[in-house]
Amino acid sequence: MKYKVQRGCPHPLGARVCENGVNFSVFSQSATSVCLYLFNEHDDPEPFQIIELDPKKNRTFYFWHVFVEGLKEGMHYGYSVDGPRDTGLGHRFDHEKLLLDPYGFGSTDNLWVRGNACVKGSNLTTAMRNVIIDIENYDWEGDRPLNRPMNETIIYEMHVKGFTAGKGAKVRNPGTYKGIIEKIPYLKKLGITAVELLPVMQFDDKAVIGHSPDGKPLTNYWGYSTISFFSPHPGYCVSPEEGEHIKEFRDMVKALHKEGIEVIMDVVFNHTDEGNHKGPMINFKGFDNSVYYHLVESEKQFYMDYTGCGNTFKCNHPIPEKLIRECLEFWVEEMHVDGFRFDEGSILSRDENGKPLKFPPILWQIELSEALADTKLIAEAWDAAGLYQIGSFPGIRWAEWNGKYRDAVRRFVKGDAGVIGELANRMSGSSDLYSPSGRMPVNSVNFITCHDGFTLYDLTAYDSKHNHANGEDNRDGIDENLSWNCGAEGETDDEAVNSLRKRQIKNFLTILLISKGVPMITAGDEICRTQQGNNNAYCQDNEISWTDWTFAEKNADILEYVQKLIKMRKRFHALRSAEFFSDGKDKNGMPEVTWHGTELNRPNWDDEGSRVLAFTLSAMDGKTYLHVMMNMYWEPLRFGVPAIKGIKWGLLADTAQNSPDDFSDFKSMPSVEADSVTVQGRSIVILLSN
Repeated sequence: MKYKVQRGCPHPLGARVCENGVNFSVFSQSATSVCLYLFNEHDDPEPFQIIELDPKKNRTFYFWHVFVEGLKEGMHYGYSVDGPRDTGLGHRFDHEKLLLDPYGFGSTDNLWVRGNACVKGSNLTTAMRNVIIDIENYDWEGDRPLNRPMNETIIYEMHVKGFTAGKGAKVRNPGTYKGIIEKIPYLKKLGITAVELLPVMQFDDKAVIGHSPDGKPLTNYWGYSTISFFSPHPGYCVSPEEGEHIKEFRDMVKALHKEGIEVIMDVVFNHTDEGNHKGPMINFKGFDNSVYYHLVESEKQFYMDYTGCGNTFKCNHPIPEKLIRECLEFWVEEMHVDGFRFDEGSILSRDENGKPLKFPPILWQIELSEALADTKLIAEAWDAAGLYQIGSFPGIRWAEWNGKYRDAVRRFVKGDAGVIGELANRMSGSSDLYSPSGRMPVNSVNFITCHDGFTLYDLTAYDSKHNHANGEDNRDGIDENLSWNCGAEGETDDEAVNSLRKRQIKNFLTILLISKGVPMITAGDEICRTQQGNNNAYCQDNEISWTDWTFAEKNADILEYVQKLIKMRKRFHALRSAEFFSDGKDKNGMPEVTWHGTELNRPNWDDEGSRVLAFTLSAMDGKTYLHVMMNMYWEPLRFGVPAIKGIKWGLLADTAQNSPDDFSDFKSMPSVEADSVTVQGRSIVILLSN
């Protein structure tokens, strides 16, 4: 059957299902011809119809469009584009290549052979195809983005597959969006308020990027090489061949929202999976290479690589700029996503020549978009070419992954001396970074670990990285991890070492959850997940990276401690205040924060050998106080306890104690009546006013 065609409309871009057919529109400034290929099934070797677009009838300026009467969702399509073939001018047109729609809502990769896309000539039978999806056909049941204030947020960074693919997950659909739904009760009980998903836009998870020492193929596990920006990754779908991408993702978002959990997406606009001049042609290279990518000015067959990934997306060119903004608005308006974390976000501040801009158009379009006005925006404020913008990322409401917070906390808990001044600053919201520009503690996303680097357990179990499984002779990954193995490298039967490791994990998490700013926990840290010392597990789609759910029982004491910490943060507003500490005093004459050392009111700011810090935090109601004593020296030390009129202290937490004595019930805390208490070596004690 051959479908009739009409001229069609240039906007919106992509394939849009209408009452009586589908409108297709794509951009190409330099193309001389565009053909639309239609397939009945995702694995049909040949199209059943090829529609050649007339440049006089089916082109409006640089937008090529056509309306196909009677076409239905569930069918498949791709494009062939021809134009100048002079790579010296930056053109890479190849009419024999089947291209994905840059605005496609879903695609399948069952036939995909990456190598065939890397060389000239036809790849028709081995190319990915888009599936036509009607995005209007879904019942949200009244769901909308949750719009939780940033200061009320507790982020849980997780990998969709890794979270449910491991041992003991006990889900029907491991490694999928549906699998996440089955784990919502765990997330709810943990207490986090938002999941931050590692890339869920489509990427190539089949390409072999190396081999482990035992010869096993390694693939792109993390997903930081996007293929299709509007398409949920088919590898996390149960039925991608049937075009269920959008529905399955929406089902996950809706289910999380019902339990009060927001969805933040880790997005990668700094580069694409098409790589350098040797990489595959998937979409952008074939539609208009010189528009979408930074090219070497003197030799435009080569790509500028500010990302360390082979190419750099030209984010501040009007056409990529349009795609990025419309993409983000799509995920918010149509998919109800609550926020985004931008990988190598500093790339988005570079102009067409690669130079940093004071007012980058795309960043300010995102910041000022009405559709994104309530959306959380988080930047990884650096890139691989040396641009480092912690505290100076363009824009006002952008939050940043605060790497300086991470390093200060790691050094302190590790036992380094002379860092207490910086630690206090970081725990107070990093005013040195954010206050001068009028920003607030909520601009700081505080973290100790993330997907990239050691897990929290490995931070306490390894002095050195152990990345041999990556097949690069342990050369990859950073060498300076600010870690300490507590006396033995890796797994050990030494009970004293294992006990100390658990104490250190509790120390790390306690500091994280009593700091001003937005805390981020890496999935599995609350149950001591290990990557066996691998600090760069980007290619480990296996047990090294997957969450082993048997650890939830093995380390139930740590899990319970984290649950109680989160409850404490939610209960005590001063811990999550959106403002920096003020100079005001409560009715007892107590300031919002008072700093101490082992002696009251005498913090050892100038003592290069100090490993202790204490502080008293007032809720400014004259009734509610926290007193925190942190001793990272290896011997017990006596700390002063402040006397406040009408206040009695109770022992809330002590990381040196074993469960359940490490965290008391708020209503039955042991009384503390002495004017000082002993804090064991490498431990934290928290007192709460009764």
